Amino acid sequence: MIYIHQMDGCAPTPLAHYLKALGIIRLVSEQVDQDARGWWDGDHFKLATKLSRAELEKFFIHEYKPTALISPWNKGSGFYTNKHVLDSLEHSDALRFSQIREAIQMSRKYLQELLQADKSIRNIKAESKKHGMSSAERRQLRTSTEYKNRLRNAEKEFARLKNNLIPTLRSKWRGGHREWLDAAIILTNDRTEFPVLLGSGGNDGRLDFTLNFMEMLNHVFNLKDGLPRYSSRAWFAASIWGAPTPQSMINSSVGQYLPGTSGGANNSNNPKSDSMVNPVDFILMLEGAVAFTSHATRRLGSSNSFRIASPFVVNSHGSAYASASDKDEKQKKEQWMPLWPHPSTYVELQHLLTEGRAQVDKRVVHEPLDMARAIKGLGTARGIRKFQRYGYLERNGQSNLAVPLGTMAVSNERSAYLSCLDDIDVWLRRLHRTTRSKFAPNRLISAEMQLTNRIFAVINDADTPQAWQSVLSLMGEMERLMACGSGFAAEPIPPLSPKWVMASNDNTVEFRLALAFALQSYTMQDNKQDYIRRHWIPLDSSDVQYRPRFAVSGTGSAERLDVRPEVVMRGYLGVNDAVALVTRRLVEAAQWGVRHLPLDAKYAWANISDLAALLSGNVNVDRILSLARPLMALDYGKMKKKYVPAEPRDNAWPDDAWIAIRLCTLPWKIKTRYGFELDVGTNPAIIRRLATGNATSAISLALRHLGAAGVRCTIRTATASASLSRLWAASLAFPISRKTAEKLLYRIDPNKHPFVE
Repeated sequence: MIYIHQMDGCAPTPLAHYLKALGIIRLVSEQVDQDARGWWDGDHFKLATKLSRAELEKFFIHEYKPTALISPWNKGSGFYTNKHVLDSLEHSDALRFSQIREAIQMSRKYLQELLQADKSIRNIKAESKKHGMSSAERRQLRTSTEYKNRLRNAEKEFARLKNNLIPTLRSKWRGGHREWLDAAIILTNDRTEFPVLLGSGGNDGRLDFTLNFMEMLNHVFNLKDGLPRYSSRAWFAASIWGAPTPQSMINSSVGQYLPGTSGGANNSNNPKSDSMVNPVDFILMLEGAVAFTSHATRRLGSSNSFRIASPFVVNSHGSAYASASDKDEKQKKEQWMPLWPHPSTYVELQHLLTEGRAQVDKRVVHEPLDMARAIKGLGTARGIRKFQRYGYLERNGQSNLAVPLGTMAVSNERSAYLSCLDDIDVWLRRLHRTTRSKFAPNRLISAEMQLTNRIFAVINDADTPQAWQSVLSLMGEMERLMACGSGFAAEPIPPLSPKWVMASNDNTVEFRLALAFALQSYTMQDNKQDYIRRHWIPLDSSDVQYRPRFAVSGTGSAERLDVRPEVVMRGYLGVNDAVALVTRRLVEAAQWGVRHLPLDAKYAWANISDLAALLSGNVNVDRILSLARPLMALDYGKMKKKYVPAEPRDNAWPDDAWIAIRLCTLPWKIKTRYGFELDVGTNPAIIRRLATGNATSAISLALRHLGAAGVRCTIRTATASASLSRLWAASLAFPISRKTAEKLLYRIDPNKHPFVE
C-alpha cells in the first residue's frame, strides 16, 4: 500500500524548508524505502511512500541514522578545541550514530600533524598574553623579528598541512561524509573552491554548520544511547507536518537559510530580537544540502583553468526583485531551485541536480537573465514547472542571507519570439560590463537594471506585444544615454531580426507609425541605401548595417564620441525629433542637389487613417518615437516581407491644407493619368515656416508650389495653431506609399484622377 503525505512543513521558501524537503526524500529513500517518490504541489511538498504517517514519524524519531557531516578542515568544527558534543558522539554507544562515530575516528588519524601545528601557533601567540606583562613588553615581543619569523613559519606549516588535508580526505573517505565533502568543497588543480550553498566549506563566518548540526542532534537525541528527548516528537511533527511548535530554541545559530528567524536588529517589534529555530529544521536542512554535489569543469581551450559547476548557480544580478540593487552583484552568487510536479525518486532527483546546468544555444549560462531564458527549454525537457530563485546577499547589516528573489514559471511550449533575445545577447553582456565599471553614472546603471527587469518580464510573458514594446523602449533609452557620452563602449543596439516586428506588433496606430518611421531610407546615386539611424546616434560609416559602431575620436581614456552635425534627434520630445529629422534631410538634399525630400521607405508606410489620427492629436507622438528609435536597428538584409498598411476603415482624412503640404514634400514624382508624371519638388521654406508655427504662410507657399506644377487645389487658404503647425511638420517624417500619394492628389485635385475626363 502506498501512502501520499502532504508535508506542510516544507515549502519553496525559505531555503531551509526547501532543503528540508530534499532531506526527507533522501533519508527515506536511502534508509527505509528506496521506491519513495516526492514532488511539489503548489507550495507543498508531497511524499509517496509505503510508510504510513505513524511509521514515518517512528522512522525519524527512533530509526533515522544521521549522515556523517563533519568538517575537520574548519577550525570551528570542534576538532581543534575541546568540544563536548564532538567527544560525546565519538564515544556514543548508539547504533544510529555509528556513521558519525566512524567518520570522527577516521578524521583524527589524518589530523595529528595539523593539530600539532595549530597548537604551535596557539603557544606562540600565548607568549604575548602571559599574565603580568606590560603593554610595552607585549608590543616589543610582537614586533620583534624573531617572534614574527616563528609565527610566520608556524602559520605556513599549518597552511601546508591544511591544503594537503582535503585531498587526502577526498581520496580516503567513502560514504555519507564523502558526499558531504563533495557538496561543501571543490578541488581544482591549483586551489580549493567553495559552492555558495554551504558558505566557505561548510561554515558561514564563525558558524560551522557541521558542529551546529551535532549540537542540534544533541537537543533532539540523547547522544549516549540515541534515544529521543522529551520534545523530539513535537519538533519532528512541526518540521514535517507544519504542526504548531511547542517551543523553539532561543539564541541558536541558524546561518543563512532561515532569514526570518535569524534574529538581530529590526526583526521584531523590539530593537533587537533573538534567533529562534526548530532543531529538526536545521538537521533535515543539512541532510538535504548533501544532494547538491558540485564539481570543477575545465574551461574550453584551457588545460589549467577550471570553474565551479554547482547545480543551477549563476552570477548575482541586482534586478528583477523588489530589493534589487547594483551592490548586490558584489555579493555571492544566485541559485535557482527546481520545483517539479511529477513524482520522482531520489535517484531521478540526483540525476537532475547532477546535470543542473543550463545553456543558451551552445553557451553555458552564467547570468540570471540567461538562466531565465534557458530554463524554458530545460524545464520542459526535465518535467520542471517552476524555479525558485535565491540570492545569497548581504542583508541585515553584514549578514549573508539566502533571500528568495521570486519564481520563474516554465511554460509547456517555448515561445517562438524568445529567439529575438539572441540578437541582443552579446550586447546585453557588454552593456552589463560597461555599467558596472568604476566610472559608470548612476543613470546608466539604473537604466540597465530597468532593461533587465523588463527582459525578465518578457521571458515570463513572451507572447504579449506590450512586453516586447517595453523592452524596445528601454533599449532606445540606453542608446540615448550612450549618445550623451555615457557607456558608449557597449556599442549601439546590434541588428535586430524581423521577428522583433512580429513579437512587438500590437496592431495599434502608434506601432504602425513607429515602424514606418524606423524603416525609412533613401536610395543614393550609387544605389546604396542611406538609413536614418545616423540622425539618431553617431555611427562609424564602416559596416553600419551588419555591425554598427559608435563614431569615436581619441584613444584610451581620451576616447570620446564624435560630435556630428547629422545627429539631430535627441530622444526627448517626439515632435521635436521628427521635425529635426525632416529639417536635416532637407539640408542634405540641398547639399546633394536633390529637389525632393530624401525620406522614403521600402517595407512599411503610414496609411491615411493613421495619419488622420496623428494629425488630430489622438496618438502619442512621444511613444511612437520611443518605439521607432530602437526599431531603426532592424536588419534590412533579412527583411523578406513588406508591412503593407491597411486601407482606411473609416472616412477619416487629414485636412486638405495638410495634404497640400504633404504633396510638396514627396521623395519622388507622382504618376497621373495617361502615364504622365507630376514633379512637384520640395520648397524648404514650407518646412521652416511650419516648424516656427507659421502655418498660414506655409500653406500659401504650398498652394503656389502646387499651382506651378499644374495642380488645381480645392482650397485657397487655411490656417492652424502654432502647436498644430509643428505637428504638421513632424508628420512629414512618416513616409507614405506612391498609391497613398496618388489618393491624396486626387482628393485635392479630382481632375488628376485617371477616371475623370
